[in-house]
Amino acid sequence: MDFTRQSVFSNLIWRFFERMGAQAVTFVVTIVLARILSPEDYGTIALIAVFITILNVFVDSGLGTALVQKKDSDDLDFSTVFYTNILFCTVLYAALFAFSPIIAQFYRRNELTAIIRVLGVTVLVSGIKNVQQAYVSKHLQFKKFFFSTLLGTVSAAVVGVVMAYRGFGIWALVAQQLVNLSVDTVCLWITVSWRPKFAFSFARLGGLFSYGWKLLVSALIETGYQNLRQLIIGKKYSSVDLAFYNKGEQFPQVIVANINNSIDSVIFPVMSDAQDSKIMLKNMMRRAIKTSTFCIAPMMTGLAACAPSLVSILLTEKWLFCVPYLRIFCVSYMFYPIHTANLNAINALGRSDIFLRLEVIKKVYGLIILFSTMWFGVKIMAYSCLLTSFLGQIINSSPNKKLLDYGYIEQCKDILPGILLAFLVGLLVSLVNFLSWPDWQKILLQVPSGVMLFVFSSKILHLESYKYMKSLFCERLFCRRAAS
Repeated sequence: MDFTRQSVFSNLIWRFFERMGAQAVTFVVTIVLARILSPEDYGTIALIAVFITILNVFVDSGLGTALVQKKDSDDLDFSTVFYTNILFCTVLYAALFAFSPIIAQFYRRNELTAIIRVLGVTVLVSGIKNVQQAYVSKHLQFKKFFFSTLLGTVSAAVVGVVMAYRGFGIWALVAQQLVNLSVDTVCLWITVSWRPKFAFSFARLGGLFSYGWKLLVSALIETGYQNLRQLIIGKKYSSVDLAFYNKGEQFPQVIVANINNSIDSVIFPVMSDAQDSKIMLKNMMRRAIKTSTFCIAPMMTGLAACAPSLVSILLTEKWLFCVPYLRIFCVSYMFYPIHTANLNAINALGRSDIFLRLEVIKKVYGLIILFSTMWFGVKIMAYSCLLTSFLGQIINSSPNKKLLDYGYIEQCKDILPGILLAFLVGLLVSLVNFLSWPDWQKILLQVPSGVMLFVFSSKILHLESYKYMKSLFCERLFCRRAAS
């Protein structure tokens, strides 16, 4: 499949706008719901989300990624994965339905049984959506994602806010998630032309699964590890502590998901298509790391600097306890592009065996750090994420030193200018916090001054990533004018 520079950039823009539009709506709704609902309601949903998230790993089973990675995947491959997903998701939901009383008893909250059973329907819906999503990624049709995601998010926002105002409490959050995924799935089925054929091949399934099962196990290890931290907080401490922890992570995670995932969801099929050329793959990987970090780093340092005023204005002062967590995760997520770009390159080369081995290594030391810090409070557990993230960068990049001649030291050199500039701008912006101004006045000064200072400094210092992004947008603008 031949992808041109313009088609890649066009799909990147559509994917970015899709994520930005969805997250913008979700962000506004989150603020409204956070003002209406209590931290305990959010903590309860976070407890249940642990189990739903783990089951959703099985929904893909690594097969969706295998469809994108396989260069010649056809209708038989897609249909085989579709029917496999439907059967598997039905079994998973039945298991969740049966075990929901046991989960509720574990937390000594009987009301969780009904909530788990209703929210678990998302597992079935995800199974229906999964293959369509893989088809869109495989063929770079991210424009279709934009409309389906936006409509689903807006519909869910209306339902969630109305139910919250009418006093439905935690069920407003449940309904919001169900409606979002359901509408998104229906729209995707309407806009994407692919339909499953009445065909199935155990041989094709075996071939895809031979690549995908390693990704499945890797995802299970990663998801289980990440959610184990939340299980410990919810059980050993309280649902309120968990709510502050999750809310602190949510803000930087939203930004990173918009930018980094937009780039990676487009770059992975392109990398897979170029898997036979290691030079081209290395150049793509380098560009992904440099561009993502250049965008993400100033946002993370800026968010950390503005955190107290931002949380107080948007969520009210009852959520201020999430500020320390927010700042910790800003530093952690700043280096996220190194993780994802390295792992994408490994997967694009078809080396899911290396991917699995890396996950096992990371989780062994991660569990040691987690169990060593869980006794000293939630904040110390959050700080431990910084250490595990740093070690993870080194481990994820180590195979590509041999595979692509692009190791961790070289990667750090590539992103260092943008990182240092972002830290300097964040430090300067944080000085505004010492002014005895109202919070809204601080934000009005910090945000535009931070943006202008970073852009102006990037231009003056002739940062390569700044010039690259500027050239892309200018090229895109010129092409649009020429077409019109």
